[in-house]
Amino acid sequence: MNIIINNKSMQPIYEQIVESIKSMILNKQLPEGSFLPSVRGLAKDLKISALTVKKAYDFLEEEGYIATIHGKGSYVLTINRNLAYEEVKKEVEILMEQALTKARVNQLSKEDVAMLFQLVMEDTYD
Repeated sequence: MNIIINNKSMQPIYEQIVESIKSMILNKQLPEGSFLPSVRGLAKDLKISALTVKKAYDFLEEEGYIATIHGKGSYVLTINRNLAYEEVKKEVEILMEQALTKARVNQLSKEDVAMLFQLVMEDTYD
């Protein structure tokens, strides 16, 4: 499993793991029924604490993305892709609102914000 951790990020490591696995599930890189690496195995691969991986797996389980069978491991559940897509859209909306609030507080013009948005879109969606 290809998960990249950014130790310089302000985002907690367990959240980075959650986002990576969610993305892999939504993009069908991790199909339903596929097993995730063990908590200890992933912790060893990522060179982080097993407790951090456990926290990420617990969060994914609470969100309905995975299930865990004691002694067998964690596997990907069948998810409602439309519901998951709406969840992602809501998360993006919240982040955009936060960015716009920061821009407004710092008195950036609508034109500057639109230009920045266009630049980021071009860099991201090439």
